[in-house]
Amino acid sequence: MPTITTDDGAEIFYKDWGSGQPIVFHHGWPLSADDWDAQMLFFLAQGYRVIAHDRRGHGRSSQTSGGHEMDTYAADVAVLARHLDLKDAIHVGHSTGGGEVTRYVARHGKGRVAKAVLIGAVPPIMVKSDKNPEGLPIEVFDGFRAGLAANRAQLFRDVPTGPFYGYNRPGAKISEGVIDNWWRQGMMGAANAHYECIKAFSETDFTEDLKAIDVPVLVMHGDDDQIVPIADAALKSIKLLKHGTLKVYPGLPHGLCTTHPEVANADLLEFFRS
Repeated sequence: MPTITTDDGAEIFYKDWGSGQPIVFHHGWPLSADDWDAQMLFFLAQGYRVIAHDRRGHGRSSQTSGGHEMDTYAADVAVLARHLDLKDAIHVGHSTGGGEVTRYVARHGKGRVAKAVLIGAVPPIMVKSDKNPEGLPIEVFDGFRAGLAANRAQLFRDVPTGPFYGYNRPGAKISEGVIDNWWRQGMMGAANAHYECIKAFSETDFTEDLKAIDVPVLVMHGDDDQIVPIADAALKSIKLLKHGTLKVYPGLPHGLCTTHPEVANADLLEFFRS
């Protein structure tokens, strides 16, 4: 399997298909590069070079004892970008991956990044505080931690069955294959990495990173996102970006790239070509 070695010795698995302008896909919690199948295949056929990695502790990458926070995640991406000599790259992040993209582009992307996309992404910050009264209470994330520690396998069945893909909504078209694939990806990773990543995606403040990004950014978000509510995420991020474009999807869920790939892919392609 193709891997790169990070500064602290972690082995990061990645896929690298095709040629042309590179698109780097950053997955959400607790998934892997496999979550981008519908996008990787589509954009490969459109003549792009498509790349996706498994975040440390996730998928096929090293199950490290530490480094499960955004600074290290972004630094790992920087090692990957140097190894593959990526230039004029487009970075696309979903959920936690959107936070990873934001920090990477702001701190490591100068001279290498052409554009970025944040899809159902966690910035600016998810957790409720005096500075962020619209955020989700810490008890929500404590609940995820408790569920993971008690029975990770069951938690990883409950999340995709319910809110992640909007399968708990009346009339939802449920795919057992999508649910099984979410569970498969999650269970490939390490329990400690998934546990610590909850803090990383919920408590990291990306406000200054968003302000610092000077390339065009497309912000995509479903207005029925039950995992990362749009009002405390995309609607705030777009106000902080210098060159941001907001695309809101009525009625679509957090995992819209899987439930509606034809919609997401068309809008991504238009942005890439613009």
